[in-house]
Amino acid sequence: MAERLQPHQVQVHPQLRYDAYKGQQKRPSTSKVLAVITLLPLGGGLLALSGITLVGTLIGLAITTPLFFIFSPVLVPAAFVLGLAVMTFLASGAMGLTGLTSLSWVLKYVQEATRNIPEQLDQARRRMQDMAGYVGQKTKEMGQEIQKKTHEGK
Repeated sequence: MAERLQPHQVQVHPQLRYDAYKGQQKRPSTSKVLAVITLLPLGGGLLALSGITLVGTLIGLAITTPLFFIFSPVLVPAAFVLGLAVMTFLASGAMGLTGLTSLSWVLKYVQEATRNIPEQLDQARRRMQDMAGYVGQKTKEMGQEIQKKTHEGK
């Protein structure tokens, strides 16, 4: 049995030549032209401001760097002490907050426990009364059983 060959479809894409396209140049819309005219000075001004800021920063760094080297024997320990002071202040605050939270939790726990004590005492009293009644009933039954056996033994 011979296989039938399926025909293939071929798509042909016409290629535009440059000389045919040359006469149909697209022109930018009016809104795009206005956007470029408006944003070009704004972007240029911002770029100029960023350049001035960069130059000012570099000049300031060039002036202060030698001062940092000259005063570094004083500044480095001062920065270290200041860092330690800030760290201990933050640690103290964290420990204080932890202590307050713990005390708040204990107070809430004690309040909940004291609120439930009268209910628990009532329940315990009822259970004791029920148990006393049960023990009394069993004692009475055992006493009757003992009497019954003693009468039978005579």
